[in-house]
Amino acid sequence: MKKKQLWLATILGAQLAFTSPAADTNDTNRDADLAALKQQLLELSQKVQALESQRAADLQAAAAAAQTQNQDLDQKVRILARERELDQEAAAAAAKSAPRLQVGPGGFIASSADSNFVFSLKGVLQVDSRTFFNDSVNKNANDGIILRRARPIFQGTLYRDFDFKFTPDFAPSSGPTIFDAYGNYRYAPWAQLRSGKFKTPEGLEQLQEDVNISFNERSLASDLVPNRDVGLQLWGDIKGGLLSYAAGIFNGVGDEQNSSNAAFENEVEFAGRLFTQPFKSSDLTALQGLGFGVAGTSQNGTSNTKDLPTTTGGTLPGYTTDGQQQFFAYNPAIGTVVASREHWRLSPQGYYYYGPLSLLGEYAISDQGVRNTTTGAQAYLQNTAWEVSGGWVLTGENASFGGVTPLHPFDPHNGQWGAFQVVARYAELNIDNAAFPVFANPAYSASTAQAWSTGLNWYLNKNIRLNASFSHTTFTGGGASTGSGATTSPGVVTRQPENVFFTRVQLAF
Repeated sequence: MKKKQLWLATILGAQLAFTSPAADTNDTNRDADLAALKQQLLELSQKVQALESQRAADLQAAAAAAQTQNQDLDQKVRILARERELDQEAAAAAAKSAPRLQVGPGGFIASSADSNFVFSLKGVLQVDSRTFFNDSVNKNANDGIILRRARPIFQGTLYRDFDFKFTPDFAPSSGPTIFDAYGNYRYAPWAQLRSGKFKTPEGLEQLQEDVNISFNERSLASDLVPNRDVGLQLWGDIKGGLLSYAAGIFNGVGDEQNSSNAAFENEVEFAGRLFTQPFKSSDLTALQGLGFGVAGTSQNGTSNTKDLPTTTGGTLPGYTTDGQQQFFAYNPAIGTVVASREHWRLSPQGYYYYGPLSLLGEYAISDQGVRNTTTGAQAYLQNTAWEVSGGWVLTGENASFGGVTPLHPFDPHNGQWGAFQVVARYAELNIDNAAFPVFANPAYSASTAQAWSTGLNWYLNKNIRLNASFSHTTFTGGGASTGSGATTSPGVVTRQPENVFFTRVQLAF
């Protein structure tokens, strides 16, 4: 306002400067002029005040309009933000209720949004080669490439607590075979009930997944334990595996046998296992991978050959080598031999894993009652076996009972080659001396087999693995193999050492 008054005074001064006070002008005229100028100054001042008032009103109106506009914009922003929140909530709700599909190293997995229903498709394909270095002596030891395992695996969960698994195998020469077919109720990790066909809880190496064993074939110690059987089992893991237990009833099978899908006898087999990893959750890193336990089975046998050892590698019940050639057989030339009376097994076992180091060992006793139906002779044959195997991951990855996962999967374009592991094993199987000559012919069957093996495993990635190994087995007792395969001359591997080179290409997901 002071600036405006100064401006008016300047105008008035300018007008007075241009008014000449002539000598002949009288006082009346001068007073009139001054009065006129004052009037003009008053009018100008009023106009300025009016303009100032109008300007203030306009500014106030503009501010009010701007405030209203800002409020409208803020309201619109709030509405848009809420609409976005609602869209996000709707999308999240839709995602929660939508099924999920995963494809990765673990296979193809489809699940409901709440994971109450899960369906998984996995698979195992193993293509092996066996090259024998003494097949001119042992005519049954033929070189060749075989489809060792071809198994689609369908497993999953129903209603959160009910698991299932179905695994057929299309590789056996006898035709497709069901290896796993069971349901499992999971009340809690420490209380589960499994029913169907699955692995009997006995041998440590036998319980290891086929894709994770160190060599192409399991050791001689696994000859004395059952494979899969039909039964009912209560089992669980306490405190994350600090203690694991299993107890079940099964149809009962011979050593290394897989059960058929139906029972042929009234006597069931009882099986149990306790295994502990006492330092798994401790701060003692060097002992976290230590585990040990004991397992056993018991059955009152009946008079049939089904409960005798596997027939793999020969035409008669007996035991086989790493190369799957028979070195011991119950020979019907001296009388039909059947299982009789009680059959029990015992297997202390343990392993140790620390960084790239792996060690596994077990001892197996199979005490089998047998009877020669021709002579009527009966006996308990206590056969024993043991094995120790070890490995070292050259590329530094951690070894485990569940295999090796490469830190740098195979990618030669980026200088990555996967993981390499060297492995070694020694195993021995001893036949009870009472088996000869009443139940087995010493001219064709050995009484002891000792095998050492060494190999290299190449893990390209989590799913692809290549193996190469060599196994040398020597025998005590028995005669030269004829290779004829006749019932009077089963052609088992005896006297002449077995030397076999293995390779494997494995695809597992």
